[in-house]
Amino acid sequence: MLKNILVALDGTELAERVIQVLGDLVLSAETKIVFCHVFPTPESELELSADRPHPESPTLSYFHVEKQLQAYQEKLSIQSAIELVTGEPADEIIRLANIYKADLIIIGSRGLTGMKRIVQGSVSSQVVEEANCSVLVVKSK
Repeated sequence: MLKNILVALDGTELAERVIQVLGDLVLSAETKIVFCHVFPTPESELELSADRPHPESPTLSYFHVEKQLQAYQEKLSIQSAIELVTGEPADEIIRLANIYKADLIIIGSRGLTGMKRIVQGSVSSQVVEEANCSVLVVKSK
């Protein structure tokens, strides 16, 4: 039985697909869902190239993400929690999974291939490799 599920959401349209997959699971009343979002560290924000859109102010971003996660939380009929943290996404997801003793991590995959995957890395691949529990990777359609 799945007692603790960590659901890692990144604020993209893929998050909706992850939530849809979560809704398709048959969960026990004793299951606890932890929604998490990892904000990038200030160091990684400095590495953004000039031609990429820059994130909105951290405070606004934080409240927007928190509100979205609370909306997901309200749709559940089982116990849930929200974790908003700052750091390297894969490391923080694994850390939270360990803290909550997760039986399952649900995470989205952008489906990067080739050079993009080499340069940008794959959070979901790192989580699959390093997590101490099962990982359900949700792909975009």
